[in-house]
Amino acid sequence: MRRAIALSAQGLGGTSPNPPVGCVILDTSGRIVGEGFHRRKGEAHAEAQALAAAGPHALGGTAVVTLEPCNHIGRTPACRQALLDAGVRRVLIAVIDPTSREEGGAAVLAAAGVDVEVGVLGDEALLVLGPWLSGLERRRPWITWPYLLSDGCRPLAGTEFDALRNQADVVLSLDGLAEALVGRHGQGMLDLDADLSLDPLDLAEALYEGGVRSVLLAGGRDLADPFLNAGLIDQVVAYLAVDCPPEQTLIPEGFKLRSIVRRGDLVRSEAFL
Repeated sequence: MRRAIALSAQGLGGTSPNPPVGCVILDTSGRIVGEGFHRRKGEAHAEAQALAAAGPHALGGTAVVTLEPCNHIGRTPACRQALLDAGVRRVLIAVIDPTSREEGGAAVLAAAGVDVEVGVLGDEALLVLGPWLSGLERRRPWITWPYLLSDGCRPLAGTEFDALRNQADVVLSLDGLAEALVGRHGQGMLDLDADLSLDPLDLAEALYEGGVRSVLLAGGRDLADPFLNAGLIDQVVAYLAVDCPPEQTLIPEGFKLRSIVRRGDLVRSEAFL
């Protein structure tokens, strides 16, 4: 399952509004024979990719998947049917899909005689699926604000910012929508125009309706404060420089530190609301 979770993270910044999902197929001896992850809406789901890689070796084997196999036919076939057609006899699922239609893929698989286990490393799978699930619940994107604390609170730049950008659907700046990663989502997926004159909540809801599930704020307090005041920032990533004056606050009030590491001359802190 941890292999499947790592695979699922490959889809971050590319799958929205679909979830990032990973899947690993084991043969009857427990050997990995196929794996895959969902890249973008309209393309093969993780299970289909993993089954294609496994070929006939999936027969009688086990599928390990981070999110419940889908039970409906849309742009792609239903994953639960693909697993049944491949002759998979056991399916391990980390997280149940709250968007499942009718009884859900897990129930259909179990009714067909497949051995189904749910909740396998579910908490760990939420490291990747958590923002997507949060968006479903609150009908707005997951919002991350990275910044550098030096002689003031500055926008983050360079390779550290690029790493975060690659996991986000859009980057929002004071100029509006600085970057819509349309190429990663398929043509027309994120054809958006961010109007910063909107109330932050209205803006967040508009982005969600446009297919956005994760937003990265590219700016300092002037950009972030309206979102902070509205309680809309879910995650902050603070980089503390050695020359930062003592009056600078590391993370905003109400956030809880989850990790802190040294990165060269900087200290990287990650905190969640």
